[in-house]
Amino acid sequence: MTALTAKVTEPAPPPPPDARGAKRRGVELTLLAAAVLISVLGHLYVGLAADGRGPRAPAAPAAPYAAGLGGAALLAHLAVRLRAPYADPLLLPIAVLLNGLGLVLIQRLDLATPGEPGAGAQLRWSALGVVLFVLVLALLRDHRTLQRYAYLSVTAALTLMLLPVFFPAVNGAHIWVRFAGLSFQPGEFAKILLALFFAAYLAANRTALALTGRRLFWKLRLLPGRVLGPILAIWLLSVGVLVLERDLGTSLLFFGLFVIMLFTATGRIGWIAIGLLLAALGAYAVGTLEPHVHSRVQDWMNPFASIERGEGPGQLAQSLFAFAAGGLLGAGLGHGQSFLIGFAAKSDFVLATAGEELGLVGLTAILLLYGLLVSRGFRAGLALRDPFGRLLATGLASIVALQVFVIAGGVTGLIPLTGMAMPFLAQGGSSVVTNWIIVALLVRLSDSARRPRPSSVPEGPE
Repeated sequence: MTALTAKVTEPAPPPPPDARGAKRRGVELTLLAAAVLISVLGHLYVGLAADGRGPRAPAAPAAPYAAGLGGAALLAHLAVRLRAPYADPLLLPIAVLLNGLGLVLIQRLDLATPGEPGAGAQLRWSALGVVLFVLVLALLRDHRTLQRYAYLSVTAALTLMLLPVFFPAVNGAHIWVRFAGLSFQPGEFAKILLALFFAAYLAANRTALALTGRRLFWKLRLLPGRVLGPILAIWLLSVGVLVLERDLGTSLLFFGLFVIMLFTATGRIGWIAIGLLLAALGAYAVGTLEPHVHSRVQDWMNPFASIERGEGPGQLAQSLFAFAAGGLLGAGLGHGQSFLIGFAAKSDFVLATAGEELGLVGLTAILLLYGLLVSRGFRAGLALRDPFGRLLATGLASIVALQVFVIAGGVTGLIPLTGMAMPFLAQGGSSVVTNWIIVALLVRLSDSARRPRPSSVPEGPE
């Protein structure tokens, strides 16, 4: 009896460092200040490298840049402090730092191409993204309410993906909608809606997905058509539309998202093997039959072919030259030649500028920031108890991870180019706005994951 009493009254072990209930908003504010300071110093360094007196180019003077980025970061921090006080303290600072570094790189390229300014527009799009970040946190109090809009989300996603078909192609792909002087990429917003639909549908059918089906071989089961059929049809339709639009990058992203979320819902590793096999077969078929994609595959297989023909280096060759010139520590901000890549230097190939001017060390730091952002998204998913939230966090983090892999792989020659935008870093209004929405949703999900449960809240006096 004495031993039992001692065991019952024994004090509980101390909670782990990342225990539920820790708000860490002071840590977030400190990291935000560091992120803004690094970005502003980079902006000033670019100006000094350009004319020796600081950034005086009309595209983005230092004072408005610092005020805009700092004000946006403070506004986002206040929204998190008021609406998601238990959120992960790393998500927002990482997003601000990546966005700030992107503005620095775009401004550096603006100085080399004065007739094509982009930093000012990117700063305005970033401000809009922060406003939407605040609105998502203010209006979405519980992520589980999104589960009710699964079929509305997939309808809106398919509609958005179909819109570019009715507009002229840009650089060989139907991915843009241009109206009244404005342009945007509907596919950027569709990826969030499809992730929401996949999460809601798989969560609602998780029992049937995990326990039913006919065994094929090893640990792979053939899922029943009534369960897998609807989501498979939606995925095939979305990928078919993107292939019609020649948007290979987004098609690859949606395919990877579908396989990752299906694996997360079922826990069956065989789907990864099937996904890789189908991706390889699809890539071979599209790369062989579609001329636009075939030309990119040819450039990937021999990026120096145009040099051998006496036509000068192409975009991929210029990108590889930029990475090689950067070496370990880089040439320094403002001292590279990556603007020679051409019209896509600020969008598809902005990572080449980072590699040349910041070197392998700086490029590795940027990729580690992306890795940390993705890992914190996965961490929030693991901590959530509801299947919908777990799948949604996994899907959103996977979107960022797949984009980084596809883009970094394309500009370094690992895989063929796809024409996507590096999250936060590349010029593109649709991309930066969409990624701010993704971060807002991850902040909301991490707040739910870290918020103390009612049973763990100390009771007050009766």
